Amino acid sequence: MRATALALGTAALVLASGAGHAEVIRIKIANVAYQPAQVTAHVGDTIEWVNADVVAHTATARNGAFDLVMAPNGKNSIVLKTAGAIDYYCKYHPNMTGQISVVRD
Repeated sequence: MRATALALGTAALVLASGAGHAEVIRIKIANVAYQPAQVTAHVGDTIEWVNADVVAHTATARNGAFDLVMAPNGKNSIVLKTAGAIDYYCKYHPNMTGQISVVRD
């Protein structure tokens, strides 16, 4: 009985620490730019934008998937649900552009 419980505990640990672990990827907004402008992430990961500028910015997906506003010194985030490339920009500063490449595990 004890060996079975140990085996089950080990199996649960392996499953919990497997490849399905989601990450938080932070994109800093500073000097009217996304830093980094291009990131690669996996389905299930969270993208968090942190605005270090003194003006508001957005992260607005060109495909309509999201439209987030970040106040000065604010932040906002999304969880990625599907694979593919997402181009985004700031509605207030259209020269600010970025891209997220979302891959499936």
